[in-house]
Amino acid sequence: MKGPLSEIRVVDLTDERAIYGAKLLADLGADVVRLEPPEGDPLRHRGPSKDDISLWHLFFASNRRFFSIDLDTDQATLASILEKTDILLTSRDGFGADVIDFDTVEADHPELIIIDTTPFGREGPWKEFSAPDLVAGALAGAVATTGDVDTPPLKPFGELNFMVSGVYVAIAALAALFEKRHSGRGQRVDVSVHECIASCLEQVLMFYWYHDRLQREPVLPRRGALHWSDAYAVFPTSDGAVMMTPTPDFDNQLVWLIEEGVAENLLDPKYQEPEFLRERTHKTMDIMKRWALTKEAEPFFHEAQARHSPYGWVIPIGKMVENQQLEARMWFREYEVDGKTIKGPGAPYVFSRTPWRTGTYDTTPGAIDEILSDIGWGEPS
Repeated sequence: MKGPLSEIRVVDLTDERAIYGAKLLADLGADVVRLEPPEGDPLRHRGPSKDDISLWHLFFASNRRFFSIDLDTDQATLASILEKTDILLTSRDGFGADVIDFDTVEADHPELIIIDTTPFGREGPWKEFSAPDLVAGALAGAVATTGDVDTPPLKPFGELNFMVSGVYVAIAALAALFEKRHSGRGQRVDVSVHECIASCLEQVLMFYWYHDRLQREPVLPRRGALHWSDAYAVFPTSDGAVMMTPTPDFDNQLVWLIEEGVAENLLDPKYQEPEFLRERTHKTMDIMKRWALTKEAEPFFHEAQARHSPYGWVIPIGKMVENQQLEARMWFREYEVDGKTIKGPGAPYVFSRTPWRTGTYDTTPGAIDEILSDIGWGEPS
């Protein structure tokens, strides 16, 4: 069975800011070719590595073909490829960005969808700025919300900021593709990593603008494991940690605390009054914090789920790779690399009729003519 994007042809010229978007399209079945400079793709050298193979590149560049091309001397091949391309993914610091005239490409191929990803967009006073993941998160406000009240801000794990921009790249491509099917025309989409991250700040900006209505300070202090509502927190247990909350049903949580004999004075009628909600929340969370220390994380989590309390067990990475839920959904996948099988992450979705699947991974670029013929894009002119 073919993937849902099996008829879509994509050229991938992305850097780390957008390569996850190319992966999402490729894993959905699109024919994706990634062009590399003659000296090789620098992203092939990103760690961690196994047997001289970048596991980072293996994951982010899955399900596509690669070929080497010198765009300084061979723009004709690119022009020929673009004649049969639906979506062109490019990044400001990606391959070819310094030699390709994208305005001319857009004019010559009005049906082509161009998704152009830059750190701060093509307009504005910061348009020439550069930003690796940490800097991007810092300048978009995300880092300022991390850490605890008495610690410096913290960098999120890995390159989560660029995972966010990659998701937006895929969304933009699909939205433009939907429009093209109605109008027959492509368009150029300006994706700003800065704006992608800022779009995920949720309540942070709203607190700043409307803090007077909420009777709070304009900027909440960094709160570590404590949610802005004071009703969600990660508490240590006897052998780990669990994310705990009395929401959405305080009474349901109260019944459980009564059964455990730790409700203290939460039965005081005043806690049923709206004006005491904040005090009730703080009291409940204080009790739950001390209560959690008497529990083992995994059985505690399962009991909470059975009671419809949305607790979350903070599962160690060692247990994540053996997680029964992921195993039951066959999430873990095998990647074939040079005759070897490497286990890796799977898909974030399951389609009933057009399943996601992994493909082969090329450790070196192939011949242009062979690849284009094999995937049906024809011979370059």
